Amino acid sequence: MKPVITPEEASRLDQDSPEPVEILMERAGWAVEIAAARMGVGYGSRVAVLVGPGNNGGDGYVAAGLLRRRGAAVSVYRLKGPKTQAACWAMSRAVDAGVEIKDLAPPPGGVDLVVDAVFGGGYRGRCPPELEAWMDCPAPVLAVDFPSGLDPGTGRVGDRAFSAQRTVTFQALKTGHLLGEGPDYCGKVEVADIGLVGARPAMLLAEKEDCPRPGRSRVAHKWSAGSVIVVGGSRGMTGAAVLAGRSALHAGAGAVELMVPGGCQSLVAGVVPELLTVGLGEGRHFSVSHADACLARAARFDVMVIGPGIGRTEETRKWARRVITGRAGALVVDADALRAADVDLLSRRRHPTVITPHRGELASLTGPDPGLAEIQSLGRAGVVVLGKGNPTLVCDATESWVVKEGGPELATIGSGDVLAGWLGALWARGLSPSAAARSAAFWHGRAGAALASRRTVTADALAEEVGRWAWEGLT
Repeated sequence: MKPVITPEEASRLDQDSPEPVEILMERAGWAVEIAAARMGVGYGSRVAVLVGPGNNGGDGYVAAGLLRRRGAAVSVYRLKGPKTQAACWAMSRAVDAGVEIKDLAPPPGGVDLVVDAVFGGGYRGRCPPELEAWMDCPAPVLAVDFPSGLDPGTGRVGDRAFSAQRTVTFQALKTGHLLGEGPDYCGKVEVADIGLVGARPAMLLAEKEDCPRPGRSRVAHKWSAGSVIVVGGSRGMTGAAVLAGRSALHAGAGAVELMVPGGCQSLVAGVVPELLTVGLGEGRHFSVSHADACLARAARFDVMVIGPGIGRTEETRKWARRVITGRAGALVVDADALRAADVDLLSRRRHPTVITPHRGELASLTGPDPGLAEIQSLGRAGVVVLGKGNPTLVCDATESWVVKEGGPELATIGSGDVLAGWLGALWARGLSPSAAARSAAFWHGRAGAALASRRTVTADALAEEVGRWAWEGLT
């Protein structure tokens, strides 16, 4: 795992450091200089360093002096003169190294690299208009801490921002590097250790070691290996339940059953003979009168996944609410079942619950434009939230995780159903609900990327691909 901190926490670390700020600034400048060298800067390269008045600008002054000593032709363009003692010290270092200091002007021709050290983590609001010409400069951009114009907390962009090929940040990733448009504007992010300690992370970045895939005991049988019941499907949408069920089976659950409307059972049974199937009622949609039978059947299984393909009729909504408020044990609430839920309904459940909203479904629970804070508030309400997207956020009452795996190849109908089945299987195999959500999101992303390297990703192919990633040691 890697810690991810807020810009406010980064400022606290700076202020609480026992080391002089000049020492920290010098280390930061060295990190920027090394990153510039990795981008091809050497003797004779023409480098423009844009600086602001604060300590981020001070990092830029230090880097400018070091690059000048490397033999680069360096000019510093300042938005304003330095306003902190440390930034004044850094500017004098750059002058001593022979760096030319200029007021900000339109970019000259022939620049090989632009170093953006204007605002960093201190950016708030809008970029000054005089920076816009530099944003159009064709030279590659190296950002110091953050590209100017990108909100360091949310990763949102106002009017415009620098689009960096590489960003050097210090001590830990910040939330804005991963959220919103941050990944699009930051390019490759390098984290440089400059000696700050005691960070309190807002999130943890999930890595392979944080995403277990439990094994089976020698004496396991199909019911002890983890059992999942997927409740979903309706006329025209039976495929969603089938995909979730197939995914759960390929993900290692020993027994998987599909519960579908009675009018759809024969169709489903013919498509997936490897899965148990049971029908409720006679029609092709769920009815509230079927809720108690559904709950009674689900009691045999370790985990129930509800929602894939259930539809959005008012009767289905009533049925889903009755199931969610019933005495179901471990429950994954997915897809259209989320449309029937609300925060109060979910918080009153007495059993472990994972919800899997995409951005639109999340907005229906929390209000428009949901972000990290809204997902964390749902986690504190007593459920585990797997907020689907790029990145995916997994939050419970005590921890928040961010999962970077998963790219645009997963933007295909049915991939969320595959994820729901995978989650249910990992939970049934013995992981905690939070660990199951985190692991499912991580390996779902890895599987999608691997499949995309061979062919177009479709949900049916992804459900098959699950088996290659279900167990430790296979990949």
